Amino acid sequence: MKTENTFIIHPETKEQENALKAFIKALKMKFEISEGKNYDSEFVAKVEESRHQAYDGKTTKVDKDDLKEFLGL
Repeated sequence: MKTENTFIIHPETKEQENALKAFIKALKMKFEISEGKNYDSEFVAKVEESRHQAYDGKTTKVDKDDLKEFLGL
């Protein structure tokens, strides 16, 4: 049975990284490695701020019919 889940693991040491690679290869699982592709800290801060605003209900709802006007198109 196939699963839709994705697991993101952040090893802290080279030893942990090597152990994870060996474990995943032993299980014959598909995996990919993103090497050093971290998000810009300013971008992350903006996303976090938006999440907090949404959690606090500080959002704007726009009807589909008003979307073009809202976007200034």
